[in-house]
Amino acid sequence: MFPFSRYLFSFVLLVLLVRLCDGGPWVIENKVDLRITNDLGTGADLNLHCQSKDDDLGTHVLAPNQFFEFRFRPNFWGTTLYFCKFWWGGESHWFNIYVEKRDTSRCDSKCWWMVGPVGPCLLDRRFGIYDLCENWNDPQFEGSSKKETGNDAARVYNDSKYLEGNEKRGK
Repeated sequence: MFPFSRYLFSFVLLVLLVRLCDGGPWVIENKVDLRITNDLGTGADLNLHCQSKDDDLGTHVLAPNQFFEFRFRPNFWGTTLYFCKFWWGGESHWFNIYVEKRDTSRCDSKCWWMVGPVGPCLLDRRFGIYDLCENWNDPQFEGSSKKETGNDAARVYNDSKYLEGNEKRGK
C-alpha cells in the first residue's frame, strides 16, 4: 500500500505542475459570468436552452434587449463547454457559447454575448464593444472561418439602449 500512495502523490503533483506550467489559470478557477442578450432587432422573442455535460440550465424566453445570465466555475482540466440552442420565428441555430480554451483569453471572467440573426457577438473588453462575432455552429457554417474569431464576416450592432458602463457596440 505504501508504494501506491507514493504513486498517487506523484500523479497529483505532476497534474498540478502541468496545470501551472501550461500558462492556464491557477488550480482554483475564477467564476465566469456569462450573459446572453436578445439582439434580434426584429421585436421577436429569443428562445434559448443552454447546457453543459453536467448542467442543464433549462429553457428561457428573452424579450428584445432582455438578457439571461449565469455564473459557473470552469473545471480543473480546462475543458469546460457550454452550448445553447437558439430559436425564434422559423429560425433555429446552436452555438458553443463557452469553450474554455477559446474564451479564457477573450473574456476572462465576464463573457457577455449579444445574439443577433446572423450569430452571436462577444463583448471585447479591451475596447468595450461587441465586435468579436461568430457564426452559428450549424453545419452550413462549418469550415468557413477566418482568423481569430472564426467568423465569416464581422457583424457589429450599434444600439446602446441597455449597455452598462463604458461598453459600446462597434460601427
